[in-house]
Amino acid sequence: MTETLRLSVEGQGLHEITGVIRNWLARQTVSSGLLTLFLRHTSASLLIQENADPSVRRDLECWFNRLVPEGDDLYTHTLEGPDDMPAHIKASLLATSLAVPVLKKELMLGTWQGIFLWEHRYFRGHREVVLHLQADET
Repeated sequence: MTETLRLSVEGQGLHEITGVIRNWLARQTVSSGLLTLFLRHTSASLLIQENADPSVRRDLECWFNRLVPEGDDLYTHTLEGPDDMPAHIKASLLATSLAVPVLKKELMLGTWQGIFLWEHRYFRGHREVVLHLQADET
């Protein structure tokens, strides 16, 4: 079972997509297996992170912005704006795919875990995430 989700993003930051994934999963005929998520972009990332305290997101964003600042003189890829090359570097340090076990149509995430699309650009628009649910053979 494979489908591409088109997700709206409103600029830089961590955007929780757990609810969208759970809604998609509830409509599937497969109840147990492995869900693979793949982001079809080079300047954004996917990650599993705490979803209870928003300060975790703010701290991660601040830390990565300090690690990979805009305007570094070393960047030669600058035609698309000051956020472009830093976005590519951040995406290369993080994941563009995730694998999450599914049991009885539930994501087997921990209590405080959520799935996030991390937009590294000022970009406002849509990003595509391919979902592939591989059923257990039992």
